[in-house]
Amino acid sequence: MLRWLSGRFLVLLPTAFAVTVLAFGLLHLVPGDPVEIAAGERGIDPARHAELLAELGLDQPYWRQYLTFIGRLLHGDFGQSVRTRESVAAEFLVRFPATIELGLAALTLALLIGLPAGVFAALRRGKSLDHAVMSVALAGYSMPVFWWGLLLILFFSVNLGWTPVSGRIGVAYYIEPVTGFLLIDSWMSGEPGAFRSALAHLVLPAAALGTIPLAVIARMTRSSMLEVLGEDYVRTARAKGLSPWRVVGLHALRNAMVPVVTVIGLQLGHLLSGAILTETIFSLPGIGKFLVEAIQRRDYPQIQGGIVLIAGIMMAVNLSVDLAYGLLNPRIRHASGR
Repeated sequence: MLRWLSGRFLVLLPTAFAVTVLAFGLLHLVPGDPVEIAAGERGIDPARHAELLAELGLDQPYWRQYLTFIGRLLHGDFGQSVRTRESVAAEFLVRFPATIELGLAALTLALLIGLPAGVFAALRRGKSLDHAVMSVALAGYSMPVFWWGLLLILFFSVNLGWTPVSGRIGVAYYIEPVTGFLLIDSWMSGEPGAFRSALAHLVLPAAALGTIPLAVIARMTRSSMLEVLGEDYVRTARAKGLSPWRVVGLHALRNAMVPVVTVIGLQLGHLLSGAILTETIFSLPGIGKFLVEAIQRRDYPQIQGGIVLIAGIMMAVNLSVDLAYGLLNPRIRHASGR
């Protein structure tokens, strides 16, 4: 097991190096001077401009800036913001719970609806239920996040008035941050109506962000279940007289979950990337909106640190998915360990 984990971890090292190169190299190809943008329309004195560039290390050759960037990363230092002079890691951690809360809500919605829909579609293959589930899944997969989010706002918020338009909680409430997760903090506060307001503000963003993962999970679950239901061990379980739900839940679904777990892991990347648009549309103070504002200001440390932190999260998720493979199907772990 340890050898298997070590092999998976070593695979991540070249990926981490590539992420740092891309985060640094592509950013410096974008036109714009962070000092001039921070100064705004009033401009800045050339001498002061040169002084600030030297202070930020932006007057150095690119190779020296990259080595400095790597050296700081190895010491856990993601730099300081050009605009706020605050630690990038501290600013990231303040906003990260909002994105995690949104992503978990969207993923929960996708799993609660997508998995059962895929299973029922496979069990009713070729029937009207199967066609309906696949048609809805195709429609959900085809809708861009920003377009779907705006439609949800227009229909449920503007026309029906059922849900709030934007934000994380109503303006009538002030919740002291304890965990950073507003649903938990509002519940712990005990203030009447605070939890309900936070939950209502989360419904539309989670629906907008979770629609595409829901469609993908439903389609993959159906495809994997159809393959597994034709296996010999499933027919044997049926011949022994096991109940249909025991055959599906105990024998078929567990083995069908291996490719589904892969899809779920890949969809976590979509949740993080889709959070940028979702948080911008619904005015949520998460890392997506944080990175959009950093790009507009050409705040190099914020952009570089944010990209590296998100990439690190994604690599950790992929490693967790590999671990889940071994738990769901030990043959994969044993075969990889040889």
